[in-house]
Amino acid sequence: MKTLIRNAEIVNEGEIFKGDVLIANERIEKISAEPISAEENYFVVDALGKYLLPGVIDDQVHFRDPGLTHKGSVYTESRAAVAGGVTSFMEMPNTIPQTLTQDLLEQKFKNAAENSLANFSFYMGASNDNLQEILKTDITKVCGVKVFLGASTGNMLVDNPQTLDKIFSSCKSLIAIHSEDESLIQSNFKHYHEKYGDDIPIKYHPEIRSEEACFQSTKRAVALAEKHNTRLHVLHLSTARELELFSNDIPLREKRITGEVCVHHLWFSDTDYEKYGTRIKWNPAIKKASDRDALFDGLMKGKLDVVATDHAPHTIEEKDNPYVKAPSGGPLVQHSLVAMCDLAKQKGLPLTFVAEKMAHSVADLFRIVDRGYIKEGFYADLVLIDPETPWTVSSDNIRYKCGWSPFEGQTFSHKVEMTFVNGTLVYHNGSLNEGINGKRLEFDPEI
Repeated sequence: MKTLIRNAEIVNEGEIFKGDVLIANERIEKISAEPISAEENYFVVDALGKYLLPGVIDDQVHFRDPGLTHKGSVYTESRAAVAGGVTSFMEMPNTIPQTLTQDLLEQKFKNAAENSLANFSFYMGASNDNLQEILKTDITKVCGVKVFLGASTGNMLVDNPQTLDKIFSSCKSLIAIHSEDESLIQSNFKHYHEKYGDDIPIKYHPEIRSEEACFQSTKRAVALAEKHNTRLHVLHLSTARELELFSNDIPLREKRITGEVCVHHLWFSDTDYEKYGTRIKWNPAIKKASDRDALFDGLMKGKLDVVATDHAPHTIEEKDNPYVKAPSGGPLVQHSLVAMCDLAKQKGLPLTFVAEKMAHSVADLFRIVDRGYIKEGFYADLVLIDPETPWTVSSDNIRYKCGWSPFEGQTFSHKVEMTFVNGTLVYHNGSLNEGINGKRLEFDPEI
């Protein structure tokens, strides 16, 4: 059966125009500003007054599978993702076991092929002693290699200078980094721990995981990438100061060094710790309002290239521990698109900005084959948004396995009505279609 989406406000490549989209055999067959005639067996969607965007591609999630599935799994979190308009995700290697061999990596792909409602890719993990496994990574089938330059969930810190130099000089894959200086963090932590013990006030989290720790680590990584002409992608940037290390004077497809910002670093600031406590404890930390505003400005000006979530669920019992015992991270993938739509509205930006930073640019940066745009011949990964149906996040509509959200109680003005993955309607106003699974993303370094 073909699907015909009629009368949509199509958001694509800097333009918004009213038109029809015909979907056949998983792909977009035709886009027209003129009405497309419907045949008898078509499934027709009247999208009058709704916006049709390319599905979100989230380049940084932690779906906790395998080994930590009491927090979330590929099955549960991919369903939360499509409910939020996220049609593709790239998942991190700090699971149990850690994804440090090609065999373990392929096991994750097999699991996703059987259980994910969204399209998927997985990062190969780096350690101080698995270089040979890293070099086996197929850059046409794997999104990249993840290197932790600051210890985070999973303790995969790569801190051997010789190892880092070899990874940056010999790896053909995109290298994505968690960038914080561990020695500075430990020094800061010692200071506050001596003063407060395990119950350090959460407001000191951005002082422990400080601006300086972020800047020094990112500065070293950028220098190393420039030395070896490495494709470097810096994840979840959190400070205004780091922006000076990035460029906006060349097209994204020509950049060798790129940057990501996450929704929580664009939404919250350090003044929110008093209200939310450890529930907004992330690594890197949420910092000052001036950092938040500078990051959004850097995103608008092209110094930062993509928006992601760093979706990292923990149970509420884990998060509500004292500072030292409370893990960092939180669930976001169901609410990232509507949050960005609201931020764009607040700042007077069109939805083309959201489509660019959450779909087009991610596809360009990772060289994803036939996704990220509303184009004839591309996979029909699409999300239909109602801009006039306010709704409030509550325990009744949260789909994360952990059952909570830092956005609980927040009213959003935009609502995801439909999500299509590979041409199939997988989400419609609260209902999921469990009948199909997503596909493995493919990459072409030449596009």
